[in-house]
Amino acid sequence: MEPMTIGILALVALLGLIALRVPIAAALIGVSFLGIWMIAGIRPALSMLSTIPYTTSASWTLSSIPMFLLMGYIAYHSGLTRGLFEAARVWWGWMPGGLAIASLAGASGFAAVSGSSVACSAAIGRIAVPEMARQGYNLSIATGSVAAGGTIGALIPPSIILILYGIQAETSINQLFLGGLFVGLASLLFYVAAVLIVWWRNPESLPRSTAHSMGDRWRKTAEIWPVLLLIVAVFGGLFTGFFTATEAGAFGSFVAILIGLARRSLSWEGFKESLVDTLLSGGALFIIAIGANLFTRLVAMSGLSMQMGLFVEGLGLGTFALLLAIVVIYLILGMFLEPIGALLLTLPLFLPILAQHGIDKLWFGLLVAKLLEIGMITPPVGLNVFVIHSVARDYVRLEQVFAGIIPFILADLALVACMLAIRGLI
Repeated sequence: MEPMTIGILALVALLGLIALRVPIAAALIGVSFLGIWMIAGIRPALSMLSTIPYTTSASWTLSSIPMFLLMGYIAYHSGLTRGLFEAARVWWGWMPGGLAIASLAGASGFAAVSGSSVACSAAIGRIAVPEMARQGYNLSIATGSVAAGGTIGALIPPSIILILYGIQAETSINQLFLGGLFVGLASLLFYVAAVLIVWWRNPESLPRSTAHSMGDRWRKTAEIWPVLLLIVAVFGGLFTGFFTATEAGAFGSFVAILIGLARRSLSWEGFKESLVDTLLSGGALFIIAIGANLFTRLVAMSGLSMQMGLFVEGLGLGTFALLLAIVVIYLILGMFLEPIGALLLTLPLFLPILAQHGIDKLWFGLLVAKLLEIGMITPPVGLNVFVIHSVARDYVRLEQVFAGIIPFILADLALVACMLAIRGLI
C-alpha cells in the first residue's frame, strides 16, 4: 500500500475514533503507531514509540505547563483568587449590566493565574450567578456571560494552548503570551460591548447595582493584593525578558506558595491537592502531546502534508479564502473536540500550508487559540456551558445557558473578523 494511502486512511481512522469518543491520546498513539508500522516496519515503529515519549517529556519548554498548572492550583486552593469578583463588582457594578461585566473582569483576573477556561468558568460562576440572581438579572444572559468569560482563560497568559502551539510551531512563547494578552483583553472589551447591547435592547434584563464609594473600591482592591502581586511578579519578569516561560511558571509557583504560607491560607491538605491536580492535568496533557508528535511523524512519512499543500494550491485559493476555510474548519472542530486535541490534531496538516502562503505563525497561533475557545461555548459540546450549568442548575436550565451565550458568540465572531482584517498590519 502506498504511504499516501496509508496517511489518508490513518486520518480517516483517527477522526472516526474521535467521533466514537475514544480518548484523543489513545486514538493518536494507536493510529500513528499502526500507520508508521505499515509504512516503515515494526522496528522503526517500536523505536519511535520508545523514544518520542522521552524526547517529548524532556522538552524544556513543555515543562512550563506543569509549573503554570501548579501556580494556578496553589492560588486556587489557598484562596488567592476569591476576592476577584467582589473587587470587580464594586468597581463596575454600577454600570448597565454591571454584575455581568464584573463576572467578565473577574474571569480575566482569574485567567492570569490559572490559564484554564473551565477553571475560570467554575470559580467565577459559583460566586457570580447567585449574586446576579439576587439582583434580578436575566439568568440566561447572566450565565452566558460567565461561560463566555471563562474562555478568556485560554488567551491571557499563562495559556496552555499557546504554550503547546509555540512548541509545535517553533514560535516564541513569550511573544505568543504578549499577543494572547492583547487578544484576551480585546475579547473582554467585545464581551462588555455585547452586555451593553443586550442592556440597550432590554434594560430590565440587566439592572444596575448600587454604586460604591471610592473608599469601598480601594478597600476591596487591597484585599486582592496577593493575586495582583503574583501577576506583576510573574508577567513583569516574563515580558521584560528577565526569565523564560518555564522559569516564569516555576517562579510563580514559588511565589504563590510563599504568599499562601504568609497569609496562612495554604494548608498541607491544600498543597497536596494542588500537587495531585497538577500531576493529573499535566500528565493528561503530556500524553496528548506525545500522541501528537507521533502523528506528526506519520504525516511527514506518508507525505500527506505535502499532498495537502499541493491540493490547496491546485484549488487556486487566495490567502484570505484559505484563512476563511481554516476558520470554518476550526469552528466546526470546536463544536465536537476539546481545544487541545483539536489543536494538536490539525497543526501537522496546517503548518506546512501556512509556510507556503507566507502567513505569520505568531498571528495564526493567536487566531487559532481564539477559534478553539469559541468551541468551548458552542453546542453541542460547549464544555464551559455544561460547567456553568453544573454550578447553577438551581437557577437555570441548560438550554437557557446556551441561549444566553449567543450574544457572546456573535462578539467572538466579530473579533475574529477584526483579526482577519488587520492580519496584514501585524
